[in-house]
Amino acid sequence: MEYVLKNLGFVCALGANHEDIVQNARKGDTRGMFSGNVVVGGEKVPFGTAPVEYVREARMYDLIDCALGQIAGDIELLKQNYALNRIGVIIGSSNTGVHEAQKLIEKAFQNNTDIDKAVIEDLELGMPAEYISQKTGVKGPVFTVSTACSSSLKVFSSARQLIENDICDAVLVGGVDGRCDFALNGFNALGALSKTHTNPMSRNRNGINLGEGAALFIMEKGCCGIKFLGIGESSDAYHLTSPDPTGAGAIDSMRRALKDANLQPKDIDFINMHGTGTAANDAMESLAINTVFGEDVLCASTKPLTGHTLGAAGAISMGLSWLMLKYDFIIPHVFDGDMADDCAKIHLANTVEHKEINRILCNAFAFGGSNASLIMGK
Repeated sequence: MEYVLKNLGFVCALGANHEDIVQNARKGDTRGMFSGNVVVGGEKVPFGTAPVEYVREARMYDLIDCALGQIAGDIELLKQNYALNRIGVIIGSSNTGVHEAQKLIEKAFQNNTDIDKAVIEDLELGMPAEYISQKTGVKGPVFTVSTACSSSLKVFSSARQLIENDICDAVLVGGVDGRCDFALNGFNALGALSKTHTNPMSRNRNGINLGEGAALFIMEKGCCGIKFLGIGESSDAYHLTSPDPTGAGAIDSMRRALKDANLQPKDIDFINMHGTGTAANDAMESLAINTVFGEDVLCASTKPLTGHTLGAAGAISMGLSWLMLKYDFIIPHVFDGDMADDCAKIHLANTVEHKEINRILCNAFAFGGSNASLIMGK
């Protein structure tokens, strides 16, 4: 059975529509990372407004509204073609409404007032998917996957299962995470935040930049368009926050994805790395890629362009890969300095690479060793 990713609603630091995102991604434009679209030093960008039924604004609703607006026509066609209870919603997220809720809860404590029930609702992990269901009027299964930074890759496995098992005919699937001081402070406490622009695989790297965004796809059975080809998952449980330095879990998830797609390593044209810019991740992931694919396959981390969007990272990576396949271009690896000595040799794409890209593997590796690798293709 074949599955197609029919369309994409997408917003990230590169832009709030396909045209801007493609244009900025082609040239490796990192300016959006510090223009107010992201957590670090960002002012709130009016991608949209929170719905009137909510008593306050929450960033995740802005991001979802922007992405939904881009595929609204396709969703209406789904509702004409399928029963509403045959259209599901599965979203990957980790922050939900934590940022806004934290501020409002602090204010309630200071003023000795009751906490608004809606504030607690926005903290619920299921709220992004529930909101999309309410906004679109679809009635199928609705849930959120939250496995930290692999959340919005793993949702595609769940979406396929709903269709395979004849529970759904189509699924709105993807991820969202907005700005969140709680997450920012947590990564700062871990010593993982970069004081400058993130620089994955470079000997000059010193950590991550956080970002925000949303990417929403429509998954259906089909053979025409950008296809979901396979997914692999693993859980190595090596450490609460550090990846297994041997890359065992990442190797396992990539090999499982290849097996699920019935492909060989030579069939992959491009790897969209997890590529966070931390020493632990970069050394591990480069070793894992080298072990499975050798030194020839083109690789890039897109996080210098988008920031690390946490629960949305997998879907953001997939969104950029979907655009690469649709519009036939290669996203370069933004790289400053020589490759780090502790990284295994891999082929980092540059701005002058010219190669036909037909199949892309996306990686997302999370705290606790929750790993996912997904393959999509023309």
